[in-house]
Amino acid sequence: MSLICLADFEAYAKEHLPKATWEYYAAGADECCTRDDNLQAFRRIRLRPRMLRDVSVMDTKTTVLGEEISCPIGIAPTAFHCLAWPDGEMSTARAAEALKLLYVASTYATCSVEEISEAAPEGLRWFQLYVYRDRKLSEQLIRRVEALGFKALVLTVDVPYTGKRRTDIRNNFRLPPHLKVKNFEGVFEGHGGPDNYGVPLNTLDPSVSWKDICWLRSVTSLPIVIKGILTKEDAELAVVYGVQGIIVSNHGGRQLDGELATIDALAEIVEVVQGRIEVYLDGGIRTGSDVLKAIALGAKCVFLGRPIVWGLTYKGEEGVKGILQILTDEFRLSMALSGCRNVSEVNRNLIHVAKL
Repeated sequence: MSLICLADFEAYAKEHLPKATWEYYAAGADECCTRDDNLQAFRRIRLRPRMLRDVSVMDTKTTVLGEEISCPIGIAPTAFHCLAWPDGEMSTARAAEALKLLYVASTYATCSVEEISEAAPEGLRWFQLYVYRDRKLSEQLIRRVEALGFKALVLTVDVPYTGKRRTDIRNNFRLPPHLKVKNFEGVFEGHGGPDNYGVPLNTLDPSVSWKDICWLRSVTSLPIVIKGILTKEDAELAVVYGVQGIIVSNHGGRQLDGELATIDALAEIVEVVQGRIEVYLDGGIRTGSDVLKAIALGAKCVFLGRPIVWGLTYKGEEGVKGILQILTDEFRLSMALSGCRNVSEVNRNLIHVAKL
């Protein structure tokens, strides 16, 4: 079977994963309007390519927080990779390292941060964090990733409560007994109550607010990136509170159904930030031209969520490398066909703005 685009990997994963696992990865909140709109919004955007630009030599390299990556594509934090492939996040980390791309490891990984670091010691890694009712849980994780050489913290801010994912409720989704949220191994021993995606219910702190950014800055010197911003008002606050980056994200459409598609939210955020901090995007990236559109609208880098799991399902590390290589090659081709020789030439002039 020849897999030549991300949609091919998606079809393979749907066919080969157990139904409840596939539906866990695919799920959106409520009617999945936002999940689906993340993809459709890219298709509504039209490009204005330039010709006769000598694209014989191409360069896709860029930087994130000062670190060079081979292409403005990274791996978003998604949970439970061992559901898709036995080595799970270790395979994901190796693939990112091999292609010189950024991997954001999830708190809800089925491999520990130590295992991930050992699997890909030279890889560029950030760590995704939640704020818990017990702040010591968050702080202990921060100390571990600092010691392991993770380069930034990505604070997810759009989950004061978990969105209603109907398929997970119908399937009574639970991690199988042989898998654990490895970063919390031993922390919740003896807890007999209901769990929420592998940790006890009510572990997350719904009282989290902007003042917790101050707390986070007081306990670490790592750069802080906020994931889950969709408005210019919150983007301005992020700058005011001293973070180093924003990921424009709606959690893959898994939280508030009916909110903005991320690519539709990007422009106003880039405009208000004015280059003071870096802006990234996740949600709906499926082709190289999607990457091009996001970079043209001001994203410094895009992040892939579900497609990484499809690659794992296909062939572990090799499958993830396949996904990343296809997207990199498509991005390079889209750049060339638009008349852009390097990432700095990709700008807002590429985007067709419809007349009202």
